[in-house]
Amino acid sequence: MRSAVTVLMEHIRNLYLIRRLSLFELKSDNSNQYLGILWEIINPMIQIAIYWFVFGYGIRGRHPVGHIPFILWMLAGMTVWFFVNQAVLQASKSVYTRIRMVAQMNFPISVIPTYVITAKFYQHLMLLAVIFIIFQFTPYHVSVYLVQLPYYMFGLLALLVSFSLITSTLATVVRDVQMIVQSLVRILLYLTPLLWDPSHLPHLVQVIMRLNPLYYIVEGYRSALLGTSWYLVDHASYTVYFWVVVILFFVFGSMVHLKFRAHFVDYM
Repeated sequence: MRSAVTVLMEHIRNLYLIRRLSLFELKSDNSNQYLGILWEIINPMIQIAIYWFVFGYGIRGRHPVGHIPFILWMLAGMTVWFFVNQAVLQASKSVYTRIRMVAQMNFPISVIPTYVITAKFYQHLMLLAVIFIIFQFTPYHVSVYLVQLPYYMFGLLALLVSFSLITSTLATVVRDVQMIVQSLVRILLYLTPLLWDPSHLPHLVQVIMRLNPLYYIVEGYRSALLGTSWYLVDHASYTVYFWVVVILFFVFGSMVHLKFRAHFVDYM
């Protein structure tokens, strides 16, 4: 537990640094393209169109999910996925790709994955704003349920930062971990209810799927954007489970990080 407190305090003391570095990361990621940061919206929209054509128009035959058009149901979930995909992959390799730069600096290495994730979060906000505008031209416009959204954003950030403490440390020690993370991310795309409705599955299978904490975030985003329910209240026990998982990830990640970070340079 002491390790978790140490890492948490490093983050609190360096919030300004995290913000500055994340903005620099955002600018540098898009500095070589003519359209610049617009690609962070164009690319996801192209992928969404492909997924809709294959899963919504092709496999589902344009059938809605309950009373919700499939395209809107998918948009609400996929906005989470594009953030998770980029954040997990980039944060996992963030330490070993930057360790030489910060090795001689008085720099808390634990915040490296966090500022990388924060840079991706800015991109997430831009895509979310576009999707939010699209929703205003549908029956699923602004509702009181939208006040839940900041909570799910915070929960998603906490989950990603906690998980990246583990993966960024292990990937620095053993490079194969990065390949494992890439495979895991591909698997999660189809094991998380992003492109298909799990409601027709047996109850036991649905319970097992909910062990994935990303399931909670995706359904929470949908409840907020589509205005369907107060998900965190209606599923209070699932909310408790989610935060227990986040805390366990953070505690374990902090322990692993502090154990190995003094020797990170040795693994380069």
